[in-house]
Amino acid sequence: MTDNQTAQVEQDTNERGKKLLAERSEAPLIKTLTLGLGAITTLIVLTWAVELWLKLGFEWFDEQAMISCLGITLAVIFIRYPFSGGTERDTLPWYDAILAVLSLGACGYLAYFYGDIELNPFAARPTMFNLGIILLPLVWEALRRTTGWSLTLVFSVFVVYAFVGHLVPGTMRGLEQEPIRLIAELGVTNVAMFGLPMKIIVLTVVLFIWMGQLLLHTGASEWFTDLAAAVMGRSRGGSAKIAVVASGLFGSISGSAVSNVASTGVITIPLMRQAGYDAKSAGAIEAVASTGGQIMPPIMGAAAFLMAELLELEYTEIILAALVPSALYYLAVFVQADLEAAKNGIAPLPKERIPPFVRVVKEGWFFVLPYVALIYTLFSLNLPPQESAFWAAICVAIVSIIFGYKGHRINPKQLWDSVAGAGRASADIIVIGAMAGIIIAILDRTGLGQALTLVLAAVGEDSLFLLLVLTALVSILLGMGMPTSAIYLLLATMIAPSLIKLGINPIAAHMFVLYYGLMSMITPPVAIAAFAAASLSGARPMETGATAVRLGWIAYVIPFVFVLSPSLLGQGSTAEIVTTTVTAFIGVWISSCGLIGYMFGPLTVFYRLMFFVAGILLLLPAEAIPNGLLVNGAGLLLGILIVGKDYVSNRHKRKTQTVSSGES
Repeated sequence: MTDNQTAQVEQDTNERGKKLLAERSEAPLIKTLTLGLGAITTLIVLTWAVELWLKLGFEWFDEQAMISCLGITLAVIFIRYPFSGGTERDTLPWYDAILAVLSLGACGYLAYFYGDIELNPFAARPTMFNLGIILLPLVWEALRRTTGWSLTLVFSVFVVYAFVGHLVPGTMRGLEQEPIRLIAELGVTNVAMFGLPMKIIVLTVVLFIWMGQLLLHTGASEWFTDLAAAVMGRSRGGSAKIAVVASGLFGSISGSAVSNVASTGVITIPLMRQAGYDAKSAGAIEAVASTGGQIMPPIMGAAAFLMAELLELEYTEIILAALVPSALYYLAVFVQADLEAAKNGIAPLPKERIPPFVRVVKEGWFFVLPYVALIYTLFSLNLPPQESAFWAAICVAIVSIIFGYKGHRINPKQLWDSVAGAGRASADIIVIGAMAGIIIAILDRTGLGQALTLVLAAVGEDSLFLLLVLTALVSILLGMGMPTSAIYLLLATMIAPSLIKLGINPIAAHMFVLYYGLMSMITPPVAIAAFAAASLSGARPMETGATAVRLGWIAYVIPFVFVLSPSLLGQGSTAEIVTTTVTAFIGVWISSCGLIGYMFGPLTVFYRLMFFVAGILLLLPAEAIPNGLLVNGAGLLLGILIVGKDYVSNRHKRKTQTVSSGES
């Protein structure tokens, strides 16, 4: 690129970035109300994380915090989101003001009345019914405004089934429910709307959202990018590798692939475009790297804590299980970015764009301390996740106040903005948590969960592969447009239990739905992370989505592998774990070469196919297929032959070119 072209790319991308990151054009009253209510939500969560009220002598139920946060969340949604859809409004209509007040009033009364429900639920049933008949429609409407019609229709089907399921013929017939009791229990109790999903979200996930907000306000995303530039900038395709590393690091805590694209993409996408990557490749690399952060330990966008709670396992088991699959994901992206650079002659970053490593570390080394605090409190002090998240977030604020990034310390306004922004950003996931709790209750009360298991068993009886394909498609469809924790929570509620009952390893089942739910972020037609990156790069959204699918191919394959062979998740003997891991890494490397069409030099169509076949043969789990070791061995032998052939051929070409140049 010429200097003028480079300047134009940077200007265009920055303008798009400003547009993507710009604050919604909200009226001052609406902005003030929603941020103020959001701050109250975060403050409630913070006081519960450190058991402040208990230490002051108040004995309150966790459900009272959840009820209060739901009421505030509903009010935020009705104030902020128009009835007709969209995210911009200039005024607050009278009917939405009434809905907001009704939400606060109903939940406020329920929080006050909740102690009586716990003492005598039978006597409190009339009041529970009255509150349920108010809260259930409010949650339905809030869900529609924040997530759209697709998820709302799914929720509606479950609610309708709860009332008429006993009329459904055949396997799917449910148990008959008493309508008054059903409404009372779905809308009020701690086994439905205020059940485990809501508890995990309110008491744990919101704290990680606050931690992410603090890191954004303190400049951590910029530091991650600078650190990646200092380490990777001197290698070929260094700009893309910076995007992979920086977005992976920040994406692990952001909890949203889209916000990760928006925060790091405004820096990394211009770098890639200036280096020579085309617009669709630059956008796709950023989208895939940002999405992958959600599966990378130790935080996994807070999904690790959700999974540990739902499976009733130690948190360490979850992150150890996630290590190898996430490493394979980033290996595939990294190799393809590197080979794309070699194939197209994309040079390293200019020296003036590479910050000195020592300077970068000196400027932001303290951003590592919150991670240290999180891991130390979790593993050494054995604190619960919510308390560990609280102290890690506090650590972010403290180190910024003491050290400051590039001389800029967090000020009281930014601290308050992080508190208010976290509460407001939590609105959609809190509503989804309420929905997930209701669905769990319906699955249990009506027997629908058992019926779904029987249906899936009928499919899986003939073909486990077909069952997994159908599950993957459903997971992608249901996951469209939602943040990480919400995607996982929904799929873990609806699909994973049936897979477990059919004999699939529990961690493998939950990881399977998490991976495919997240792939909705880069899978057209609703690839919102890819589309957000396309808006920054200036590429066509669908082209960017298609390129992202190719770059993230391993995420579509590896879940099948670890379902068939949980040894990839650290489940099994040491020999199985080591063998499966080594062959998987080699297989991903060789397959990625085939997809790009380059290794030591350009590959013909035939050799591209051979590379991909060899890689897949190595990826297949030896213990899960007949003659598995022979299959892996055949893949390794084929891989050695074609890699050797490619190396020798290209070495000969280079020698010939050198001789020709010397003679000329």
